Amino acid sequence: MQYDTVIIGAGAAGMMCAAHAKGRVLVVDHAKAPGEKIRISGGGRCNFTNMYCAPENFLSANPHFAKSALARYTQWDFIELVDRHGIPWHEKTLGQLFCDTSAKDIIAMLRRMMEDAGAELRLNTGVNRIEKRAGGFSIALQSADNVQEVKAVNLVIATGGKSIPKMGATGFAYDIARQFDIPVTDTRAALVPFTFAEGRFAEISGTATPAKVTAGGTTFEEALLFTHRGLSGPAVLQASSYWREGEAVTVNLCPKGDLLDKLRDQRQTAGRKNFTTELARHLPARLVDHLSTQMDLSGNLADWSDTRLTALTDTLAAWELHPSGTEGYRTAEVTLGGIDTDALSSKTMESKSVPGLYFIGEAVDVTGWLGGFNFQWAWSSGVATARAINGQ
Repeated sequence: MQYDTVIIGAGAAGMMCAAHAKGRVLVVDHAKAPGEKIRISGGGRCNFTNMYCAPENFLSANPHFAKSALARYTQWDFIELVDRHGIPWHEKTLGQLFCDTSAKDIIAMLRRMMEDAGAELRLNTGVNRIEKRAGGFSIALQSADNVQEVKAVNLVIATGGKSIPKMGATGFAYDIARQFDIPVTDTRAALVPFTFAEGRFAEISGTATPAKVTAGGTTFEEALLFTHRGLSGPAVLQASSYWREGEAVTVNLCPKGDLLDKLRDQRQTAGRKNFTTELARHLPARLVDHLSTQMDLSGNLADWSDTRLTALTDTLAAWELHPSGTEGYRTAEVTLGGIDTDALSSKTMESKSVPGLYFIGEAVDVTGWLGGFNFQWAWSSGVATARAINGQ
């Protein structure tokens, strides 16, 4: 069977590309349903974009690569699309936009758009073989016990990265890239919790507090969550993308920077109270108890001199921790690294060495921050390729 375009991967990027591509389009996925990562994202509400999306919110070996696609299809374009389809949404925090009802609304919208565009969707279908032929590609598709060969002028790889393998994530995109001698940068889990040996924070698992978390010279200020295995929460997930094995992570438990002044003021009015009691007015009590096992927090507040208070608040503002690792691809929201951007056109996502072969979405070495940025990259890169296919 002959197609103009075959898209492998019915996730956010693949569906978006199919919804905008003209001609005879086939979308193939080995999953039993499309858009599974969309469905589970944002607690089932899908953080579909971010109002403040900009190239600075992405990591890549080439920080300029994402600029073209993001500028040509922006967050405002996707918001307009969501509005046009009558999907109610709200801003949660820091420009993060979520569906009011369900992430399934986004999936249904994309499926309607694909149907309107005439795109064909085949689920529970694997890919056995891809070959470059004159004028396009030959793809052997495996469905149940049936193998069918299809041909396409354009081949789009939208299979994502390795994150969350229990949902079917694999390194398929990287295998295809290597088959065609397209370089792949080192990949690792990103937007992922840190782990610590011997259940260091198990006793305060479930405790959360505002914090600034710094890794690799980059700082994020959001919530930090202690877990049985280590550290999680938005600030930690963000910092994990900048962390390297063996490096320290710095946690500032006094993100507002006014803890010293507050403790001094309390010393005037509550000096006879235990220091831990007064510190627990600013930090979770369970965290204070945990800290008291590692540092001297004894005595009444009145017993604490300015020098001692300053030393403590300085320590709390620069708490150095050494993770043993991360939870890896099992819980990582995204994969850092991927198809080398030097091998792709930043305008079209097409391979520079293999005409008609495109890579979009998470498979590419473009990784967004937490908060809707990775979905925006999926939408933008998908549309960029669709427009190229359409000759726009």
